[in-house]
Amino acid sequence: MSAPWQNAPRHAHHEISMSSSFVTPFATLDLQRQPEQPGMPLQAFDAADAYLFEQVQSLPDGARVLLLNDSFGALACALAGRAQVTSSGDSHLGHLALRLNLAHNGLAEDAVTFVPASEPVSGPFDVVLIRVPKTLALLEEQLIRLHGQLAPEAQVIAGAMIKHLPRAAGDLLERYIGPVQASLAVKKARLLHATPEARPAAQSPYPTRYRLDKPALELSNHANLFCREGLDIGTRAFLPHLPRHLDNRRVADLGCGNGVLGIVYALGSPQAELTLVDESYMAVQSARENWQAALGERPVTIRPGDGLAEQTEDSLDLVLCNPPFHQQQVVGDFLAWRMFQQARNALVTGGELWIVGNRHLGYHAKLARLFRGVEQVAATPKFVVLKATK
Repeated sequence: MSAPWQNAPRHAHHEISMSSSFVTPFATLDLQRQPEQPGMPLQAFDAADAYLFEQVQSLPDGARVLLLNDSFGALACALAGRAQVTSSGDSHLGHLALRLNLAHNGLAEDAVTFVPASEPVSGPFDVVLIRVPKTLALLEEQLIRLHGQLAPEAQVIAGAMIKHLPRAAGDLLERYIGPVQASLAVKKARLLHATPEARPAAQSPYPTRYRLDKPALELSNHANLFCREGLDIGTRAFLPHLPRHLDNRRVADLGCGNGVLGIVYALGSPQAELTLVDESYMAVQSARENWQAALGERPVTIRPGDGLAEQTEDSLDLVLCNPPFHQQQVVGDFLAWRMFQQARNALVTGGELWIVGNRHLGYHAKLARLFRGVEQVAATPKFVVLKATK
């Protein structure tokens, strides 16, 4: 039997203004995505942001508002200076976008407190506005952490474009917060209003762990990690072909996830100096824990970052990468192409980028536009391992 919120009416007839600017009763905000994509029609906000904002226009002064997964800072910028705003999410690019958009719209950076999703938020909160994330495990972890952080009579409202709103999102709200009422659909967006009820504190199922046989490792994976339950097939194809070096070369695992590529490489290259970078705070948290478990106190740099954008030019000898093919719900090889460019900038002349990718993505031709030489190291029916030399 379906939950009541699943049988919501289909459509409301009132309009929400959507233009290239995010128009609120308080201000017209000029918002940008991060990273900026030249010629891309994608906005830094959508109808779900506008619909969520509509719910909180009459906030009392000083209301304590928590925003979860406010991708590029649209809601935070709209509420900055009108409430005590805390924003929490797992994207370092989202955090950069928030800072950029606050500055771009003449708002003080300290008008919004940002908390990485790898750290708990501290309430109590009067209002919680949630953008439903692509990974429902992240939503589950965030809802579990709200226990004891809600003020009496708190409002908890989740929003998403309908095509990105699975039934399970409402089920999670019902399980951890309270009864859920779905809104009418407006501009293909829907809201889920949860009424907080007393619930016992729940035990989080995260992080999850799995074991590798070769090398023998146990890997910890926090809630927002890709392939939390086991090694993804691209990495599985890559691991047997990782190079080994005896010198102290400088190596980066770009988009490191739980750190498995960098850790396995480091185990076979005892003098190498490693940097592990990911734009997910939970990935960085997982990689730190996994490095400590596998390599103890061996020096390493593990940091959140916009890929290698912050890396000094000509400072690396080797980059290892299993590139992502989406940013939130946007699929494409834009991020991979950007990572290849960043790797080229960071590598010394003669340095190498090693990647694994689906055969059909045609990475060989893309790398050949950036690098002096590209060769295939290995292939499976689905994947190729490529080495590109600067």
